[in-house]
Amino acid sequence: MSRSIDLIADLGEGFGAWTMTEDDALTRIVTSANVACGFHAGDPSTIRDTVALCLDRGVAVGAHPSFPDLRGFGRRPIELPLPDLEADVLYQLGALDAFLRPHGRRLHHVTPHGSLGNMTAVREDYARAVARAVRAFDPQLTVAYQESWMTRAAEEEGLPVARIGFADRGYADDGTLVARSLPGAFVTDPGEVAARAVRMATEGVVTSVTGTPLPMSCDSILLHGDSPAAVSVATTVRQRLESEGVRVAAWSGHEIQSSALPAEGIAHE
Repeated sequence: MSRSIDLIADLGEGFGAWTMTEDDALTRIVTSANVACGFHAGDPSTIRDTVALCLDRGVAVGAHPSFPDLRGFGRRPIELPLPDLEADVLYQLGALDAFLRPHGRRLHHVTPHGSLGNMTAVREDYARAVARAVRAFDPQLTVAYQESWMTRAAEEEGLPVARIGFADRGYADDGTLVARSLPGAFVTDPGEVAARAVRMATEGVVTSVTGTPLPMSCDSILLHGDSPAAVSVATTVRQRLESEGVRVAAWSGHEIQSSALPAEGIAHE
């Protein structure tokens, strides 16, 4: 089975003179971006420049809202009252949208970052709070995330949903991502990442760290832009996908799969 797949990376993850992602190179390869909105990375100038670069390269701009955690890069769990969480997400969507409006463009999708994403995957209350914030901002805005409470809550709010698969992260047998502190958490060889991406796109399957095939329905394949070999990996993945007859392009609403394969577990970013 060949099809169209979106290739997505986290971009704009810098602050002031500090930068983490190679945005110039990655925007020549990927078709969509999760742009940091200021809470885990991304000051106003960085957001402005990242948006301009994406639009110049034809890369769809999505929001990557986070907990307010610059020091921890948004990877520390934070307990927040649900109204505060809704306000934080809405604030970040508005911040990124402010840099798209002068270009006459709108947000393509929303993907929760780091610990916020992990918590929305397993906590119904957090997932529903994020979904409510997205709906309040734009009821036609797509939530892009792995199959989890986040996608279910978004669908129940009437929002479009796109499923994400992680080609450069290891999956446990229950369908969750291997914790970053454990062996097998990261797949770094470009050829191996590319092979996993092709199988996700064409077969809807990913192989766990023990070799078990798992169902993996996805509209987007996400590559982490903060890895040292991000550009090499992204280049190899795109070349391999296209050589296998997979069209690499950002999706629009009508291209998103209407249903996902049943998941054995919930993946954690």
